[in-house]
Amino acid sequence: MAASQPWEEDLAPFQLYGKLWHIGGKHSPSYLFDTGDGLLLLDTGLPKCGYFIFRNIYELGFNPRDVRWILHSHGHYDHIGMTRALVEMNGARTYIGAPDRDFVNGKLELPRGKFSGCSFDETFEPDVLIHGGDVLTFGALKIRCESAPGHTPGTMAFFFDLEENGVVRHAGMHGGVGINSMRSGFLRQFGLPIECRQQFLDGVERLKDEPVEVVVGNHLGTYDALEKVRRRQENPDGPNPFVDPTEWKRFLARRAELVRDLMQQDPV
Repeated sequence: MAASQPWEEDLAPFQLYGKLWHIGGKHSPSYLFDTGDGLLLLDTGLPKCGYFIFRNIYELGFNPRDVRWILHSHGHYDHIGMTRALVEMNGARTYIGAPDRDFVNGKLELPRGKFSGCSFDETFEPDVLIHGGDVLTFGALKIRCESAPGHTPGTMAFFFDLEENGVVRHAGMHGGVGINSMRSGFLRQFGLPIECRQQFLDGVERLKDEPVEVVVGNHLGTYDALEKVRRRQENPDGPNPFVDPTEWKRFLARRAELVRDLMQQDPV
């Protein structure tokens, strides 16, 4: 398990587009933005993976003490694990979808932590609760937030522009597309509403027409990130595999299909 054997999570950092890099683990993602006025982290992975997240930040030529903001896709353990440590180190300002607040501050049991056999002791009180329609500014970077519940009540989708060599691309992240937390056993164990499945499908319908050219996955496997890294390494002068204006719709359609299948095969 990644929580007890963090070295199995170790992964070199890689660039997606412009000033956006993945610096997290194989199954515990974390993204780094250079905003021009400090660093922004999107998710912080598992706490025991922190040593190579710090290493990856240094290897990219940055300093973890320059992380000014931490934005969370949702409140599961593998996305918030290093947040408390970074806040204690550099006073980073934290952001999370409002309905997930009590998962991370310890008032409610953190579902994914217990479900994964992990303990969660690194609670924190978020500085900013975000809602659908909010636009956040981090240095030169603006991120539009849209509510995308289902995976958790407070899961958010994020949309932003990235520039590389004078070319601006529109990027998007759906913050929680895994069906693990929508299975009937999980919902019963943590008292979560069955309506979360339909909420997820409704969110996909609202978000599917966003003109995304760079998909940022909330887990590497959901958007074949490591395969894209391999292709880029084999053909460094070729097209960037992370740029694909057709991927977003296919990506969401596939995740919606999985949830519909779940609703048929695993009724509550």
